[in-house]
Amino acid sequence: MPPPEKKSAYSARRDRRGGLTLRILAVNIVAPLILVIGVLYMGQYRDGLIKAEMEILQVQAQLFAGAIAEGAVRPVEKGTPFLFARPEEIETLVPELSRRIVRRMGETTKSRTRLFDVDGELIGDSQQLSGPGGTVSITPLGPPAPKKITLARILSYLGAKAMDALPNQTPLQPYPYTASDRISHYPDAAAALKGIVSVTAWKEPDGRIMLTAGAPVQKEKQTMGVVLLMRDGSNIEAAMADVRSDVLIVFMGTLSITIFLSMYLAGMIGRPLKRLARAAEAIRTGKNRSVDIPDMSRRGDEIGDLSLALREMTQALWDRMDTIDRFAADVAHEIKNPLTSLRSAVETVMKVRNEQDRTRLLDIIQHDVQRLDRLISDISNASRLDEELSRDEMGTVDLRAMLEQLSDIHRAPMERGGGSSDIVLEIPQKKSVSVRGNEGRLAQVFENLIGNALSFSPSGAAVLVRVLPDTERVKITVEDEGPGIPENKLEAIFERFYSERPQHEDFGAHSGLGLSIAKQIVIAHGGELYAENLKDGDGKVAGACFTVILEAAI
Repeated sequence: MPPPEKKSAYSARRDRRGGLTLRILAVNIVAPLILVIGVLYMGQYRDGLIKAEMEILQVQAQLFAGAIAEGAVRPVEKGTPFLFARPEEIETLVPELSRRIVRRMGETTKSRTRLFDVDGELIGDSQQLSGPGGTVSITPLGPPAPKKITLARILSYLGAKAMDALPNQTPLQPYPYTASDRISHYPDAAAALKGIVSVTAWKEPDGRIMLTAGAPVQKEKQTMGVVLLMRDGSNIEAAMADVRSDVLIVFMGTLSITIFLSMYLAGMIGRPLKRLARAAEAIRTGKNRSVDIPDMSRRGDEIGDLSLALREMTQALWDRMDTIDRFAADVAHEIKNPLTSLRSAVETVMKVRNEQDRTRLLDIIQHDVQRLDRLISDISNASRLDEELSRDEMGTVDLRAMLEQLSDIHRAPMERGGGSSDIVLEIPQKKSVSVRGNEGRLAQVFENLIGNALSFSPSGAAVLVRVLPDTERVKITVEDEGPGIPENKLEAIFERFYSERPQHEDFGAHSGLGLSIAKQIVIAHGGELYAENLKDGDGKVAGACFTVILEAAI
């Protein structure tokens, strides 16, 4: 039974729903919440309205007291101090005049006006009518009750309940509701009886606001009575209800739009990302190349860039897998040839009786073993090259010093047909020629190119190494005077295990990986490596030229 497949991190987390959607919603909902948090300051708004109403009521109480003092205070006879003396006159409130003035002032305002004399007895009330039949009380009608429940009423009710729970509003004292007509039951009136203008905001049992203001009725600094104004806070509550309703309606509308836009934004971002994640997971677990990354490049945004990058990355992975497959096939093919020769020689050497033939077969076995050893070493180096290049540190490489050192290594005569070859360097003397790269790797490139040129050069010919520096790039050419390269092989010579070598060279002396490794190193340095043939005046091939282009060091 095969072992269970290990789950990926994506597989472990793909059942989680709405992570990005919730984050977007949480971020976008901050603005509406700030609007709701602003309701916390409605307590201050209510306090401001109450303060303004109290100031107005205080002024009205003083005006009413002044009007009563001027219109309802009359001189009356107090009596005679002794027989036949003139009667004394004092000023006092005339009840009938006072009640008329109070009644008239009560009609012009929304406040209930009460008038008390200096003894604390009620002598006038704007909601009472006195006549021959007695006193009749008038109860003002409240606003008509709404016939149906509306959203505005619901929001206003909820807002009122929320306002009551807010900690930042000034608490109001409970209203001392009483049906008594005694002045002592009304704190503002009692304070006004002492000559103090007093105004207070109260809270009724049903939660409504009640405002009261008391002012003394004075004539020449003598208190004749007290005016008490009583007004409910219906206008304050109406203003608060309007604000609450407006705020909550705006909040609900803003919240709806925010949720809609958040869901839309999450769909524009989250769904494409999920598609890309599922496609990547399908490629990871798939057995063929039928699964493809969705192409979203037309979006023109970061997700489109991501899809394009994933598609290119996937294609690069497939290309790398193809390269590995081809490399494995080439390795198998290259190793099979010397193994076949080696097996044949081993099988034959046991049957050969002639010592000379046995020696020749042993030489073949030794040659094939050396060829296998060299081939396996080169294959190992080539397979590790990508990983090693990714770790190599780049620096400034002095081309002059490096090429002169390589030239000194090859300066000794080469034993090739009894002749010798030499290396000629053409490097500008007055310029510093440096490139950006890894010195060891670049030395390996030019070692391969120079060695390849020397192996193809005829006896007595020279290999020319020319350096042509530029502002941003440096061009290095390695030219030989050999037979050149077939025109249809100018690209193939950089493939792995390319096998065409000079006729005078021992078979198997090279693995065919040198030029491939050289090009791989140059490409890793961001440069170029290509080959071309040199032509003489008659158009005939006069040799081969390998050109390396590298980034100049600044």
